[in-house]
Amino acid sequence: MSVDADGLDRGEALADLSLLAPVARQREQRCALGVCDGSGFLIDEQTNTASDCRCRGARIAGARTRSLAGRIPRRYQGVSFDRPPVSDLARSAPDQVASVRRYVTNIDENLERGRGLWILGDVGTGKTTLAMLVSKAALQAGRSVAIYSLPRLLNLLREAIDSQRGLLDLLDRLTEVDLLHLDDLGAENRTDWVLEQLYSIVNARYEAERAIVATSNLMPDKLSELLGPRTVSRLMEMCGDLIPLYGEDRRREFRPA
Repeated sequence: MSVDADGLDRGEALADLSLLAPVARQREQRCALGVCDGSGFLIDEQTNTASDCRCRGARIAGARTRSLAGRIPRRYQGVSFDRPPVSDLARSAPDQVASVRRYVTNIDENLERGRGLWILGDVGTGKTTLAMLVSKAALQAGRSVAIYSLPRLLNLLREAIDSQRGLLDLLDRLTEVDLLHLDDLGAENRTDWVLEQLYSIVNARYEAERAIVATSNLMPDKLSELLGPRTVSRLMEMCGDLIPLYGEDRRREFRPA
């Protein structure tokens, strides 16, 4: 968090501003891993050399991807394994919740290895909530995250075609982010353009060993028909075993009679 110096009179002594600078740097550049001094480098005073801290790559990626949707939506900001609806879900689907908890517990290792997660199931069964737990853990670990429903992401790509940044720059930033969260795979009309862009994103992250957490209502064979077998094959290799969630629409419990 940066220090807001806008309230200072420009005629005040430069020394006063210099006092603020270390505080600002300390707040902005705290090592998310607790390893370096926040500079992004590990200093060896004996040899007078410096090497990159692991947080440096995440910081560079974060700067590049800051304009992406990296915030947990308001509805999911309070999600936790210890409170409903996740604690309720743990009783009806203990294995599935345990799988997500294991992934979150080892979030750094999973992201370093490019290992993702794919949650599959019916509408209203808690897929998005569990996926948000993963994105929340990644953000808390100081990682860069981009969270999109597939239709929204494709709209962003369409808009980027005519923007100054351009489509290629946006695709690069989507590749560099530590975790890409794709919600509702298959919820988009199939066109050649859609298939091409989605494959470009998934394949680029596959080659860069960057993790994806994905949710979908559709089984892999149906998704292959809609999104193409190459894309789904990549996702299955990146995400490992599917986490299935089936049952009643839990949202009905919260709807007024």
